[in-house]
Amino acid sequence: MMPCPDTKQTTERTATPSGFPVPLIVLPETGSTNNYLSQLCNEQEAAVKEFTTVIAERQTAGKGQRGNSWESEDYRNLTFSFVLYPTFIEARRQFLLSQFISLSIKEELDEWTEGISIKWPNDIYWHEKKICGILIENDLTGHHIGRCIAGIGVNINQEVFRSDAPNPVSLKQITGQEHDRYLILARIMKRIAHYYLLLQASPADDVARNIAGRYARALFRKEGFHRYADAEGEFLARLLRVEPDGRFFLEDREGRERGYLFKEVQYLL
Repeated sequence: MMPCPDTKQTTERTATPSGFPVPLIVLPETGSTNNYLSQLCNEQEAAVKEFTTVIAERQTAGKGQRGNSWESEDYRNLTFSFVLYPTFIEARRQFLLSQFISLSIKEELDEWTEGISIKWPNDIYWHEKKICGILIENDLTGHHIGRCIAGIGVNINQEVFRSDAPNPVSLKQITGQEHDRYLILARIMKRIAHYYLLLQASPADDVARNIAGRYARALFRKEGFHRYADAEGEFLARLLRVEPDGRFFLEDREGRERGYLFKEVQYLL
């Protein structure tokens, strides 16, 4: 295991499960896997291969969207980050990364239960409850993406949530069964690699359209009118579409089309 200043080790558990499909670093404890992996890339980028994944059994400062923290019981869930170097993807198309990463997790969880969807831009929900959060941090090189670090928290075996988060749920709460976290992680990373390598081999529009179509069909609340709030207040609207650049379009009860960038609109649960 490569050292990093952000790591606070409390045990010696660093073994990689046999046959794991990507380079894996297992940390007993760290503040944030995104921060750890970012530092590692900054210090030893030539040695950090694409798809290198860092998982922490205990994460003390996990980051979520909007500056939120992520609650995760030690040794019960998946808190991990991985790195890509997608220099073949233009910066204007960076939402593709969010689409196929969230799709990979959604499609893996579909293997274990029904009712999984993607809440724009990339939270993963089981019905009206949140099972996974994703934070994607892209570094741009000119007009292209030089590096992408995605941090992911998936609730797997946690049975009780104690934070003030309004709607967490775990796979065990849904299925009533204990799950092999490393098996699910391996399968998620295989799906991510599949989508990524398809784009890399053929970054033509048809591959991007296929991903966008799958993403659109997977969206949370894609049917009917639901409650939202923006700077003008609360309103009812139905989902129209998500544009390739990630913009989110709704139509309200009065027939007015409303377009939003990330953080400009809020789902009301």
